[in-house]
Amino acid sequence: MVAPKFVPGNPARAKKHYSSPSRKRGSWTADRPGEIVGGQPRGSRLGVQGPDQGFVHTLAKRFEGKLTLEAGEHEEDALAGCAQLALKRASLFTRAPVIHDLRIALRIWGFLDDAPAELVQERKLRFAGVAHSHDPKAHYAVVDGVPAELLLGTPDQIEAAWRADWRSTVLAGQ
Repeated sequence: MVAPKFVPGNPARAKKHYSSPSRKRGSWTADRPGEIVGGQPRGSRLGVQGPDQGFVHTLAKRFEGKLTLEAGEHEEDALAGCAQLALKRASLFTRAPVIHDLRIALRIWGFLDDAPAELVQERKLRFAGVAHSHDPKAHYAVVDGVPAELLLGTPDQIEAAWRADWRSTVLAGQ
């Protein structure tokens, strides 16, 4: 029996309404207004861009509820500030952030175990409100003191340097 005309037919038999051209003629050129020509700009305070930097927030969730905080410190500030430091380390290796970058940042600032009282006072000043700040200077206060040479080391080398003299790991650029 034949179906009435108001019943939809087989969608595979429907006529195509649009098909894209197989290729565009001519070559592509960077002629849009926002196009960066000649590579990323370099200079003071421009940082080193890396791929997939937003992944650091996924990694930060793994440390929620596991930080050693003192009175007056907030977990969201600690994770936001250390995420910036983790991104600095990852970008020095020209790769996306990994869990070790964030663990190193948290270790340097003493959030993974009991930190010296002087370090706690220093991080209270630097991390205050970082999670909600749109001012880059707030993030610079956390990141700039840690030398790039230290961040290029292995996790064991960074741990040893921190244990030997934590001041040299967070106050170097100050």
